[in-house]
Amino acid sequence: MPGDIVHFGFVIEGHGEVEAVPALIRRICNELCDLYAVKTARPVRVTKSRLVRSGELERAIRLARGTNREQGPVIVILDADDDCPAILGPSLKSRALAITSPGTVSIVIPKYEFETWFLASAQSLSGKSGLREGLLPPPDPAAIRGAKQWLTRNMVPGRKYSPTVDQASLVAAMDLTAARSCRSFDRLCREIERLAVPR
Repeated sequence: MPGDIVHFGFVIEGHGEVEAVPALIRRICNELCDLYAVKTARPVRVTKSRLVRSGELERAIRLARGTNREQGPVIVILDADDDCPAILGPSLKSRALAITSPGTVSIVIPKYEFETWFLASAQSLSGKSGLREGLLPPPDPAAIRGAKQWLTRNMVPGRKYSPTVDQASLVAAMDLTAARSCRSFDRLCREIERLAVPR
């Protein structure tokens, strides 16, 4: 109902995403969905190699729902790496839907990695968190295998990109609209709206 607080739970794989993903989802809710009654549970972190095993995704989703006291929707964010998102995503989704309903879970798979979204919004990150001034996004951010390395190459001398050090601060500064040029980020935004504002 309008005015109700939405409580999101998460399954993620990286250490940096423990802080970055809840912050990102709150920004998307506030700035793109005009939704401010949002709370986020501490993410459940599981490596991809483990999550794709039989039973592990299901266990992680149940755990995420357990840590979310209000039993709100769960968002799973998993890097595609060298897997095809169009194959991996539906496979994981079918497993998730075997244990919960479509209105309570979403699977979002960046191609190739979470940092791809930073590349798409690179201009807004120019001069921030160690990135050099005058930064522009590459022509096709989603086609770059090695977004973390791209960020390191575009940092000031002596700095190297670190997810645990930089991810949350870059999430706070990134241009969300620019990031939507990545299909996976646009999907994340649409899925958040779907889960938070059920029709």
